[in-house]
Amino acid sequence: MTTATPRPAALPHALLAPSSSVRTARQDEAAALAALSQPFVRSGALRERPVSLYAAHAADFLVLEAPDGTLEGCVGMRAYPEGGEGAGPAGVVYNFCVAAQRQGSGAGAGLLRAVLAKAHARSLTALFTATTGGAGLFLRYGFTHTTARQAPAPWAQSLDPQRNARILVRTW
Repeated sequence: MTTATPRPAALPHALLAPSSSVRTARQDEAAALAALSQPFVRSGALRERPVSLYAAHAADFLVLEAPDGTLEGCVGMRAYPEGGEGAGPAGVVYNFCVAAQRQGSGAGAGLLRAVLAKAHARSLTALFTATTGGAGLFLRYGFTHTTARQAPAPWAQSLDPQRNARILVRTW
C-alpha cells in the first residue's frame, strides 16, 4: 500500500502578486494626496485642502502605496500635547480616504491599524476623528462617540458645525 503525501494547493496568481504597503508620505507627494482626496471632497465627505497644506504636513500622513508606486489611500494623524479638558497627549485622525478600486478590500482597515499603531508608539492617550459617514470602521476598531469638548481644543475649534460630523474617540 502506497500513501501519498498531501501537498498544498497551488495559489492563484493574484494571491502571489506583490501587495500594497503602508508608509509615511513624502512632501513631493502633496499633489497625489490632494488628487486622492478629491472624490471625497466632491461628495462632501472631506473638506478641501490646498496642495500646499498637504506638502507642509506630509509627515502627518500614512499612505497605502501599490506595487507600481500609485497611492491607493491615505490618512493623516496630528498629535497635540493635550486632549480636551486637560487630558493627556491626544491625536486626531483626518483626511482618511481610500481609492474607489480598493474600497471593500481591507485597505481602509490596514490604514486604520497603522495609524493606531503610530498613535500608540507616540504614547497618545486618545485618538479623535470626525466623520460625516457611517463610522462603522472606526466603531469596529474601538472608537466610541464623544463630544468635541473632549478633543484637543485647536482641532475642536476648527470643526465646521454645518457639516454635522460625529466626533469619535479611541482611548488606551
